[in-house]
Amino acid sequence: MGADPSKPGTVHETVRETDTVAVVLATSPAAGLPCAGGTLLERLTAQLVTLPVREVHVVTRGDASPGGYGAWPDGPPGRAPGLPTVDGMRHLAATSDGLAEDLRIVAKVARAATSPVAVLAADVVAHTEALAGLLEHPSRPTGAVVGNGDPSPLRPPVRTEWGRVVSAGNSFHEVEWPNGTFRGVLQVGEAHLAGFADVAEELADLAQRRRLGRVSDAEVTDLLLTGLVRAGVPVHAVSLRSLHCSRVAGQAAAEEAVAELARVDEPEARLDAAIKTGDGLFATFCVSSWSRHVVRLAARLNLTPNAVTGVSVGLAAIAAIWFSDGHRPAMLVGAAALYLSFVLDCVDGQLARYTRAFSQLGGWLDAMCDRLKEYVVYAGLAAGAAAAGPHDVWPLAVATMLLQTIRHMVDFSYAGQVAEARATAAATGPPRPLGVPWDAASAPASGGGSGAGAVLALSRRLDRGAAYWVKKTIVLPIGERMALIAVTAALFDARVTFVALLSWGLVALVYTAAGRIARSFA
Repeated sequence: MGADPSKPGTVHETVRETDTVAVVLATSPAAGLPCAGGTLLERLTAQLVTLPVREVHVVTRGDASPGGYGAWPDGPPGRAPGLPTVDGMRHLAATSDGLAEDLRIVAKVARAATSPVAVLAADVVAHTEALAGLLEHPSRPTGAVVGNGDPSPLRPPVRTEWGRVVSAGNSFHEVEWPNGTFRGVLQVGEAHLAGFADVAEELADLAQRRRLGRVSDAEVTDLLLTGLVRAGVPVHAVSLRSLHCSRVAGQAAAEEAVAELARVDEPEARLDAAIKTGDGLFATFCVSSWSRHVVRLAARLNLTPNAVTGVSVGLAAIAAIWFSDGHRPAMLVGAAALYLSFVLDCVDGQLARYTRAFSQLGGWLDAMCDRLKEYVVYAGLAAGAAAAGPHDVWPLAVATMLLQTIRHMVDFSYAGQVAEARATAAATGPPRPLGVPWDAASAPASGGGSGAGAVLALSRRLDRGAAYWVKKTIVLPIGERMALIAVTAALFDARVTFVALLSWGLVALVYTAAGRIARSFA
């Protein structure tokens, strides 16, 4: 996936009005470093042409020497050179005299745009697939490319939680509990453009009044990410996994970064990126460790994620039918069918990420079908227990359904409340001032001045090693539930299955509710 930047003719044939508008900041000397017969700037802009980008604004320094990184050899034209020609795509150049003007140009582009706006540093060396993970996402989200590794001036620290950037830093704004680094690529969705323009203008004013310390001209994207997060805008964290995306500051670093790209099999890396991280223990080690082969096969067969979801539902129905027999051979077959159903339940999301075939309908169907499959299996187990012996486990089955329903209500109501709070914060203005270095929202966790803050601090300390997997398992996610059903049904009987689900489910409910309450107070 992704065209070779050295082949300018490999581009999208059509340009849609919904495609992204890109602002490339060629304001550092590194933008003009030689790279594969051109410059880093030309390499990056050639990559953008292969992605759904309909307009590229290149911002340069107006006082650069002719032919250098900040000026084009034939003067400051309206069309930036180094970009392949695409029908309908606009290539624009603008000059700036410093950090404040850079930010105001970004604000101007955002106010005029009717589609998502991406802001990239021209000294970024990245796999095309790493850029595509954000810029080619069908929902065009507000997001940032985030990697691992220790922070540095060109890799400012960020803290991510549940796939969102919740704190972002730069040379002025500090981050508490960082667990990632920002890689200089940012996209703002259409719904957040007005607030983004306000943030850029506020940062420009602060920079002009020298209220941001010693922030350098190279930190425009870093400042903008900080501003978005502090404004309450939900910023999706796009993980690099085995792909590369980094900013460079010298010729040796640029050559090494390009060499690193060549050492990675980009199609395989795209498949790796489709395998979701942060799943439970069972899903991670017993499904995702090999499901890539099923994803690749499904893609070759041109199956849609919704079709895979349908097959998963069918396998769950088959499992329920075999469970309804109640005898040991049938229970074993039902357990195997349930495991395969869960494998495809994981594969449909992986296939959606691999093919970027997301849809709101697909997400809704996946969530609804998860509940449907689970409850159909409960019914099959209860029917099988009645057929095979004197035990009536229907009360246990109903109790298990009610418990799972309550657990999902707790999860979804909390998630909805968090989303509403974020939307309100984004609409009512920045709750955390950009002129303050520390992220005030994280202060309670470090000081330990409140019980809730102490809980959050402890939770973050446990996000590593064996403790991490204990946290993931204790909440009884769907993978662990399916494994628990399959194993207990195959080895014991439905009564044991429901007792195990009720016991573990109650522990999970108490643990989850306590955590939600603590986070709400914090």
